[in-house]
Amino acid sequence: MSLGRARHQRCRRWGALALASLLGTAVVACPADARRRHHRYDPPSASIVVDANSGKVMEASNADSPRHPASLTKMMTLYLLFERLETGKIKLTSELPVSAHAAAQAPSKLDLKVGQTIDVATAIRAIVTKSANDVAVTVAEAIGGSEPAFAKLMTAKAHALGMNHTTYVNASGLPDDHQLTTARDQAILGRAIQDRFPKYYHYFSTRTFVWHGKEMRNHNHLLGRVGGVDGIKTGYIHESGFNIVTSVHRGSRHIIAVVFGGRSASARDARAISLIANNINVAAAKRTAPLVVEGWETKIARPIPKPPVKPAIEQKVASATPLPAPAPPVAGSTDPIKPVPVKTITVEPGTIHTASLAPLPSASRKLRPAPATANPAKITTIATVKSEPPALVKPAVAEAAKLAAAAPAAPVKAAAQDLAAKPRGDWMIQVGAFDVENDAKERLTVAQNKAKAQLGDASPFTEPVAKGDKTLYRARFAGLDKSQAATACKHLKRSDIPCMILRN
Repeated sequence: MSLGRARHQRCRRWGALALASLLGTAVVACPADARRRHHRYDPPSASIVVDANSGKVMEASNADSPRHPASLTKMMTLYLLFERLETGKIKLTSELPVSAHAAAQAPSKLDLKVGQTIDVATAIRAIVTKSANDVAVTVAEAIGGSEPAFAKLMTAKAHALGMNHTTYVNASGLPDDHQLTTARDQAILGRAIQDRFPKYYHYFSTRTFVWHGKEMRNHNHLLGRVGGVDGIKTGYIHESGFNIVTSVHRGSRHIIAVVFGGRSASARDARAISLIANNINVAAAKRTAPLVVEGWETKIARPIPKPPVKPAIEQKVASATPLPAPAPPVAGSTDPIKPVPVKTITVEPGTIHTASLAPLPSASRKLRPAPATANPAKITTIATVKSEPPALVKPAVAEAAKLAAAAPAAPVKAAAQDLAAKPRGDWMIQVGAFDVENDAKERLTVAQNKAKAQLGDASPFTEPVAKGDKTLYRARFAGLDKSQAATACKHLKRSDIPCMILRN
């Protein structure tokens, strides 16, 4: 028998004798029992529930108090990895080299060896399920060059998303006094990953992962246990307690629940289950909140000015409708798709398709003829309209007539007139906003393929919008009535394509 165990038994015997002799008037406490009671683990708690459809906070406790994120950190590590996958800078099959620094990370880990490589798809599953620290650092070094440099990228991205009380100093969440966040910030990140990367979000629902013949289970025990839970991440260090960010879809309702400071994994899970049960049935059934993307809070507070209209004809256009007025917050991009040209208007010489879908009022606007091209038989163009004095209208029309007269004798397509003759709705939908115009065009093509029946004759177009020193390209469909727009958006969202309805 060990010395500690013998001492504990003696304490119990003497305590019983003392209690019997004094008829219950005294209680003898064993030092070991006293120490256990004195050192009860009680980390600081925090929680929040956000309705992802409305954006409203449904319940909160210490939601803005600083907390250590622990392995919730890896959500941001994956966010930056998904960005690189989306732009094609990294592929799921890319092999990531393991450095000595990565291999030296503390558990939980895969025990990767220096010089070994791991492909990106496997790395994602290892981070989601095993919460492998060595894999997280491997990803960080592949993207940022070093873990400290990557941590700066993480912090910058957090602030761009509105996570203003979050600072990252490592990619894994291992203990560091300066690595801080809040429950509210983690709820923002939980929403942003789903809005921004629907193509990759499914990885967070991975329940098991096999590495070198060994099966590893996801630390998120709510997966498969609580209806509608589809992710996303758990975390633990001693200073933070047991944490979780979880997402729940039930029917058309969607909430994000965050818990910090569980005394155990089971206590954390019980708290999360309670928050879900209390809120999911009263959450909004319709999405009205803007997508959570970079700068989304700024866009709500300050409308983006409309870009200036160019007064000349442009040779290649992706628009068949007027540039709309500034709209609600810009939607985030999602999966990259193979480039397919967006619908343009092809006309024979003498036919100019204006940016207006309705007939132009007389003596109010001027049309400029298309410039001469090397191949006069076919041009793709669109005229940008500009108000002019009435006296200038007739000469402009005469010039257009001359161009038509010079064309070969062949049937002329009256594209502008045909479009003007059709009644057009005054609603539009937006299916994304991108750094590159080709990406916006790709999104329009995919949306068309996914919702041909719902979109009907809607006209796809891209709209440039200034954002600081950058330009984003909105991907939109115009010419819908309100009912068509709502039906099309509902259908596209089922296909994991973000969509918002706008008044033209």
